[in-house]
Amino acid sequence: MGMGRRVFIGRAAATAGAIGLSSSLLRAADSPANRVVIGIMGLERGRALAKSFDSLPGVDIRYVCDVDQNRLARAKEEFTKPGKSYPVAVGDYRKILDDKEVDALICAAPNFWHATATIHGVQAGKHVYVEKPCCHTPREGELMVEAARKYNRAVQVGSQRRSGATVTEAMALLQAGELGRVYTARAFYGADRKSIGIGKEAPVPQTLDYELWQGPVPRRPYVDNRVPYNWHWFWHYGNGELGNNGIHSIDLCRWGLGVDFPIRVTSAGGRYCYQDDQETPDTHTACFEFEDRKLITWVGHSCNKHNEKDFVTFYGDKGALKIGVEGGYTLFDANDKEIKKQPGTRGDIEHIQNFLAAIRDDKPLSLNAEIEKGYKSTLLCLLGNIAHRTDRALACDPKTGHVLNNPEAMKLWEREYAPGWELKV
Repeated sequence: MGMGRRVFIGRAAATAGAIGLSSSLLRAADSPANRVVIGIMGLERGRALAKSFDSLPGVDIRYVCDVDQNRLARAKEEFTKPGKSYPVAVGDYRKILDDKEVDALICAAPNFWHATATIHGVQAGKHVYVEKPCCHTPREGELMVEAARKYNRAVQVGSQRRSGATVTEAMALLQAGELGRVYTARAFYGADRKSIGIGKEAPVPQTLDYELWQGPVPRRPYVDNRVPYNWHWFWHYGNGELGNNGIHSIDLCRWGLGVDFPIRVTSAGGRYCYQDDQETPDTHTACFEFEDRKLITWVGHSCNKHNEKDFVTFYGDKGALKIGVEGGYTLFDANDKEIKKQPGTRGDIEHIQNFLAAIRDDKPLSLNAEIEKGYKSTLLCLLGNIAHRTDRALACDPKTGHVLNNPEAMKLWEREYAPGWELKV
C-alpha cells in the first residue's frame, strides 16, 4: 500500500470519527462497485468543485458542462487524464442526465438554475450536489424537498461548513450548554466589490449560448454587465449578497440556535455605496425572530471589508462563541475572557466525502446539508430579501415559513418561468 493510499485512509478515518462519515468512504478505492460517476454543470464555482471531487479516489468526472465555450474548453483540458477519454464537454446539462451510467449531477450554475437542474436530476435517477442558495424562490425549495423524497435521491446543498470538524465541535459546545441558554446569533459579511456601472444592450458573444444560459427564466435582452457574474445583483436572476454569501453564516446561526422557521422578518438597507445598475442592496441588515425568544441578525457590507473575518457570533447567558470564516472558533466566558481558541478548516472535502458516502451507502438522509436543512436556511435569506423588496415587516407561520396576511409578499414566494420550463415534481 503506497504512502498516498495510507494518508488517504488515515485522514478519512479521522474525518469519519469527527463528523460521522460512513465506513464506505474507506472502501472507495478498493472496489469498482464504489465508483461514483459525476457530471459537473457550471464551471465557475464548478471548477473548484471539480478539483475537489477529482482529488478523491473512486470518482470519475464523466462530463463537464457550461454554456460558455471558452470556459468549457479550459475545464475539459484541465480534467482530462492520460489514458482516459473523459471528461466529455457538453453545453446542455440534459446530456448528462441522459447517460444511465452517471450517478450524480453537480450543479454550480447560477441560482435561477438550482431548482430546475436538481429536480430534473432526481427525476432522471441522479443524486445531486447543488450549490447554495439551493433555490431562487421559496416555492422552488419546497418542490426540491418534495422531489428528493419522491425519487429517494441524495441532494446535498453546498453549505460545506456543516461538514467541518471544528464547526461541528463548536456546535456540540453550544448544545452541551457551554454558553447557557443561547438566545441570539449575529452573522456578518464584508467585501470590497466595485461598481458594475451602467450596462447597455449588446450582441451576445459568439462563445456564449445565451438562450440556454437563461434556461428556465423569462427572456431578457443581453446586457454587457450581467454575465458571467453580475447577475447576482439582479432580482430576475440572483438573490443579492444575502443569498450569495449570507447563506453560509445564516446556516450556522440556524444550526447553533436550533431553530427552523421564523415568526417575524425585518430588513433595512439599500444601494448606499454606488449608483449603478445593481438592484440588490450593497448595505443590508436583516433580522429573523423565532419562537422561544431567539434572534438571528445578518449584517452585510458588500463594498467595505472592515471586520470581514467577523463571521458568526453566538450569545448566551453564560458567554459567547465566535466561529471564523475558515471554520475555527473562539469561546468566551461571561466576562468576555477568551477561554478556548481552536483553529479549523471549512470542511470542503469532508462535505463532498459525506455526499459520496450517502450515495455509496444508499442513505440519502445521512447528508450533513440534506436539502430540507439547506432549504430552511436558504428560506431565511429569501424572506430577508422579500422583506426588503416589499418594505414591510413579515409575520411568518413558524410551521412552514409562509408569510401571513401579506399578499404582496407571497407574490414573491414563487416566480414565472419561460414557456416549457415550469417546474413539476
